[in-house]
Amino acid sequence: MRAEAAPGEIDPRYPIGRFQRPETITPHDRMAAIASLAELPGRLAEALDGLGREQLDAPYRDDGWTVRQLVHHLADSHMVAFVRLRLGLTSDQPPAFEYNEKAWAALHDSAAPVSWSATLLQNLHARWVMLLESLDEDQWQRIAFQHPVRGPLTVEFMVLLYAWHSRHHLAHITHLRERMGW
Repeated sequence: MRAEAAPGEIDPRYPIGRFQRPETITPHDRMAAIASLAELPGRLAEALDGLGREQLDAPYRDDGWTVRQLVHHLADSHMVAFVRLRLGLTSDQPPAFEYNEKAWAALHDSAAPVSWSATLLQNLHARWVMLLESLDEDQWQRIAFQHPVRGPLTVEFMVLLYAWHSRHHLAHITHLRERMGW
């Protein structure tokens, strides 16, 4: 059983808290989410700046991925999300193809330099933001995909979720740096 964070402490699993689904999503919420997606590559580069091999291969928490795996996970997860978004905009309620994140993080390419995934994220997020900024109201309300547990997810909900995901994993790295004095 995992220990919960003591009152006033940051939970290393959820340093910015768990995702909270808003009851309603406003255009302002969507714009803020797009801004988070646009900012991730630069903020990630800052968070990784100066880290050496030992630091990149350190887990961000007990029983957690290494910083290196975390960066590659961001690229993997956001590539999947981008494809899901494109399918949702061009197909009628496509099912979400599932993948095993933990197994992906253990594949050999997760030992690659973090710069590979950081560069991928920079370009992927540029395209993602460009696409999102072009959407009309009907497109924001489309079903992006049918999630096996959550059910149908709209494009706007998906974008808020991945904006949180960006901040969530970025915080794993920045809080580790703070804790370790890097």
